[in-house]
Amino acid sequence: MRLLPVGDQALMLDCTDAAEARGWHAALADAADVTLGARTLLVRGDPAEVRRLLASTTPGDAAARELHEVTVPVVYDGPDLAEVAGLTGLTADEVVAAHTATVWDVAFTGFAPGFAYLTGGDPRLHVPRRGTPRSRVPAGAVALAGPYSGVYPRESPGGWQLLGRTDLPVWDLDRDPPSLLQPGTRVRFTVARPGATP
Repeated sequence: MRLLPVGDQALMLDCTDAAEARGWHAALADAADVTLGARTLLVRGDPAEVRRLLASTTPGDAAARELHEVTVPVVYDGPDLAEVAGLTGLTADEVVAAHTATVWDVAFTGFAPGFAYLTGGDPRLHVPRRGTPRSRVPAGAVALAGPYSGVYPRESPGGWQLLGRTDLPVWDLDRDPPSLLQPGTRVRFTVARPGATP
């Protein structure tokens, strides 16, 4: 692991892999202001104090910090569902079945407030990002890119493959914390009928 300064009030832990980053997150989440990345951890605070904290801390077990399970009802009518089927060699129904058959894990958050990168899905669903990103992806869009799945928390540009949509609010400023999908949370996608999502 390397320590990198970020301004004058934070340090970045550049870890060897995602597991090491999650271990540091598990050990520091209750003691410091931290943000988990794919294989990094941003620790905010006076750098000297952060270094002292790191010296007296051992990376923890990320599995021990896993939070509750969230069910995300999805209407699988996304504009890229047929393309994903073609890329994977599956039918559209088989794509949906694969997406809902696995419990996903929130590995880290980023890109936009409340956007969670979900891992642990069926490897058959590993598909590339779109060649040309969309200028507008609606809030609640459920998508795939590489080994990840995600739910767009609000309208934004985006280049992921859109499978469907949910009305479940994954980002709400009136909630504490605002992000429904925190690192360690387990996520289960289910099939919903149009108009039936919460």
